[in-house]
Amino acid sequence: MKSRFLSLDILRGITLAGMILVNTSGNGNFTYAPLLHAQWHGFTPTDLVFPTFLFMVGVAMRFSFKSFNYSLTPRVRSKIIKRTLMLFFINYVIFYFPFTDFSIEKMRFLNVLPRIALSYCAVSFITLSAPSTWLTRINVGILFTYWAIMAFFGDTNVPYELSTNAVLKLDLFLFGPNHLYHGNGIPFDPEGLLSTLPAISTCLLGYQASMYLEKQRAINKSPLANLLVYGLALIAIALIWNKVFPINKKLWTSSFVLLCAGIDFILIGLLSWWIETKERHFANTFFLVFGTNSILAYAISEVLAIQMGKIEMPEGNGVTDLGSWLYWHLFEPVFGKYNGSLAYAISFVLVCWSICYVFYRKKWFLKV
Repeated sequence: MKSRFLSLDILRGITLAGMILVNTSGNGNFTYAPLLHAQWHGFTPTDLVFPTFLFMVGVAMRFSFKSFNYSLTPRVRSKIIKRTLMLFFINYVIFYFPFTDFSIEKMRFLNVLPRIALSYCAVSFITLSAPSTWLTRINVGILFTYWAIMAFFGDTNVPYELSTNAVLKLDLFLFGPNHLYHGNGIPFDPEGLLSTLPAISTCLLGYQASMYLEKQRAINKSPLANLLVYGLALIAIALIWNKVFPINKKLWTSSFVLLCAGIDFILIGLLSWWIETKERHFANTFFLVFGTNSILAYAISEVLAIQMGKIEMPEGNGVTDLGSWLYWHLFEPVFGKYNGSLAYAISFVLVCWSICYVFYRKKWFLKV
């Protein structure tokens, strides 16, 4: 019996390609709306990218723990803690390399990889300590607990707004404004410590999806029909919950968790049917290059983007960064403003893919 689903690596690759695409538009002022995050409450396709990646972390965990017989031995505990710390370390190397302008006073403690690290660590201990029959109840408990905390500790009547929510309050108390993300107009971290709680639920739902796929494969039955039902049910619950706890990616609200998980259940079901059942292989290699080396691909994309932002190019009487220069002097004149921004992003994805393809061909994979 196969121990791994090709469709899951493909979905991870699709997600990574999408993550790089939306993170590196040529010009944020001329980016098509679906490729932007919702400003606050609401949802766009871009908002699905990170939770899907985190969902797939949960899926992969099921396979990685199989060789340890799903037992929390001292060796496994050590590996979990080591991997958690390594993801934090990789994050800081990515964002502060080559450390020439590094300042501990302005260091952002939390980010994408730290959120993945904390979620991975928590879900590892949950799934290896608790009976599998408890996982749904644990997930429900996490989502309702987060809702209660947000409602109680946020400002009265406006507990879910940018400047009045409990996520911001806790981060300001623990870290101070200098250690938070400043891209929302005020110091506020969309990967805040408190909002990591529902992110754990996203990861745990991925683990549960993997368990279901294994169960269906064991009885030689396609998972598509039930995954479609589960997905639609989660989406319906999310839309109902949205009335009182708005769908919000930056707060990672419980309704947002269920909406994204519902979509991911449907995507996994469709890809599993297309690739495993129908045995279609169109573009598989392209996405496998990202999907089998996802941390490396993410690291390459971020390091390239950050370093390009530091390279100065002459522009009029002043200077601009290399990315902006390429957009205005190469992509915008050929494709126009919006299409040029998209063409720049696609080109950036292809550059990252080309680098990762070398590693793929040589079977070099970054294992954390």
